[in-house]
Amino acid sequence: MDKRLSGVWTSQSTKYILIMVLTSILWSSGGILIKLVNVGPMAVSGLRSIIAAAIIFIYVKKPKFTWSLYQILGAVAYASMAITFVAATRLTTSANAVLLQYTAPIYVAILGSYILRERVALKDWITISVTLIGVVLFFLDSFSLGGLMGNILAIASGFCFALFIVCSRQQKEGSPMETILLGNIVTAVVSMPFVINTNYDMTSIVGIASLGIIQFGIPYVLYGIAIKHISALDAVMIAAIEPILNPIWVLIFWGEKPGAWAILGGIIVLAAVTYNCIQSTAKKLPM
Repeated sequence: MDKRLSGVWTSQSTKYILIMVLTSILWSSGGILIKLVNVGPMAVSGLRSIIAAAIIFIYVKKPKFTWSLYQILGAVAYASMAITFVAATRLTTSANAVLLQYTAPIYVAILGSYILRERVALKDWITISVTLIGVVLFFLDSFSLGGLMGNILAIASGFCFALFIVCSRQQKEGSPMETILLGNIVTAVVSMPFVINTNYDMTSIVGIASLGIIQFGIPYVLYGIAIKHISALDAVMIAAIEPILNPIWVLIFWGEKPGAWAILGGIIVLAAVTYNCIQSTAKKLPM
């Protein structure tokens, strides 16, 4: 059954779309906050997840772990997404890692059709294509053909991101928060050797704490709220503004200017995501 049913413009649908937009804005804070950190990426990933897990636990209060297939699969996908992305940034350029991770909308469209029965219309595929073109243009100047293993890991990270979103959405009748909590716990456990064997200065501690709260903790609580009410495809499309906003904050706070292709790509992505949001607010999804 098609779950993207036509309906009237509703304040409810707008509310959850805006929550997801806010989530992506907070996710994009990583670009400026990471510049405060002077330790390895695995240590950052582990501590960030510990802080995020604490925030989510406080919000949930009494987590209900059902240990269902999608709860476990979603948690593993979340942890795999975080770890493979960190590994990818070590083996290829950051631009490659981000660009290839954001092939995720393609995987969400395919997985969502089969697992969630959320039909993907032709105009959705067009919007996905336009968004991906924008992302490619955005990172065109810094994209490299080198780092094959890093590129493969970045693609794997994108698939894991898509799988995490689909598994979260599949739990819309329950609570996807526990999946996010489990994912952060798994990430923290895997990263623990790096966390323990790293020396931290005060600036790095402040930066990591900020990442855990602003980039991960609060936005993943918001994501857990929004994903119950918007489609998986809408969620991943809105998330595409995160890599575009990231360097904008860096420009504002650190003065690093993007190139002409990046500006053009950013405009295309923001236009495509805005169009998708407008279309989505006229959809009525099961609450």
